[in-house]
Amino acid sequence: MTESTRCPVILIAAPASGQGKTTVACALARLHTRQGRRVRVFKCGPDFLDPYWLALASGAPVHQLDLWMTGEADCAQRLHAAAQQSDLVIVEGVMGLFDGQPSAADLAQRFGLPVLTVIDAGAMAGTFGALAWGLQGYRDGLRFAGVLANRVASSGHAVMLEESLRDPAQWQGALMRSPAFHLPERHLGLVMSAEMDDAMARLDAAADALADTPLGQMDASALQAWSVDLVVAAEGPATPGLLAGLTVAVARDAAFCFIYAANLDCLRALGARLVFFSPLADPGLPDCDALWLPGGYPELHGRALADNSAMKAAISAHVAAGKPVWAECGGMMALFEELDTADKQRFPLWGVLPGRVTVQQRIAALGPQQLGLPGGTLRGHTFHYSTCDTPLAPVARTEAAPGRKLRGEGEALYQAGPADNLKASYFHAWFASNPVAAASLFLKDKP
Repeated sequence: MTESTRCPVILIAAPASGQGKTTVACALARLHTRQGRRVRVFKCGPDFLDPYWLALASGAPVHQLDLWMTGEADCAQRLHAAAQQSDLVIVEGVMGLFDGQPSAADLAQRFGLPVLTVIDAGAMAGTFGALAWGLQGYRDGLRFAGVLANRVASSGHAVMLEESLRDPAQWQGALMRSPAFHLPERHLGLVMSAEMDDAMARLDAAADALADTPLGQMDASALQAWSVDLVVAAEGPATPGLLAGLTVAVARDAAFCFIYAANLDCLRALGARLVFFSPLADPGLPDCDALWLPGGYPELHGRALADNSAMKAAISAHVAAGKPVWAECGGMMALFEELDTADKQRFPLWGVLPGRVTVQQRIAALGPQQLGLPGGTLRGHTFHYSTCDTPLAPVARTEAAPGRKLRGEGEALYQAGPADNLKASYFHAWFASNPVAAASLFLKDKP
């Protein structure tokens, strides 16, 4: 038995990364939210940073959609649930429209989502039309909603771009180049919105600029041209209450901020009570049965982490007591004895794991991977610039996603503690891909 709901949905894509997808998705979400519409936004692929901006723009949680990592059924369920409560659903693509396995185009084709392409036109004129035409015609069966020119130099430039299109009906307008709504970046992606005092002002400026385009002038009636019938199984599998009665402490601050909102939902669905703390600012851990140290930017906060000796003692005591710990990427980095940053600073960190982490200028690993655990296989990804040098022997390694190949070995899974209660890896897990396996990370006894 299935259920169906109908709602306007738009997937915002581009020919490559860095074209302005996030800016346009945020501007569109902010514009319609200001007009009183209920907007939900999703991010295609495993991204932690864009969702901070998208959530600020829409006022609602942002989840990930990926036909492999989250799974087709999971994508269908999340889109359907959002559509039931929304006037507009926006999906921001990943990289270029056809990049990746699976790609944003694959997602759009699977669910019949109309695609809006954003092209950085700052250094082109007539070629804009050729690029737009190529994106539209490259694959049969994609539903297109037009093209928007970004970082345009002048109104005259915009006219040239519009006239270059073979199909004038595809023109959705131009956003001029402006520092007022520029979203700054650093080595792992966008700077988080919470780090910028003028984040909302930037989004409002982007929304104001978009309001002057054909795209921004679409009202509730015009949005119906993007309507999609979203179908889902009436009842999905129940999540077992394996963490019922347990309290899981989650590190969450500027140093530990790579957290999928859906992972928190999964832990709650497993029955866990979640409490949050800041390793940067708090003197100790909250009362808890298990600990999750997610990824983030420990390399940007090495001094503050090193100086919080009370937190170091609390985490060491938690591990020594045999309580479970799951540490991923940045969370694992903080557990080592030393951290060397890319600018040659060295900080002593928590020392729970022997060895040193070194941040380098180039990417060390990137891509979708999966990790086998006692409860089953978790899907996820890896993306980091650091490497670790440790005498610990891995107890397991991640494997590439089906159809992909690893460059070198998979990510190591390390264990430590009196009962092997600490598990750590560079691997970022998507808990909902296997809730039983996710629960095993936070239980003393295997489920």
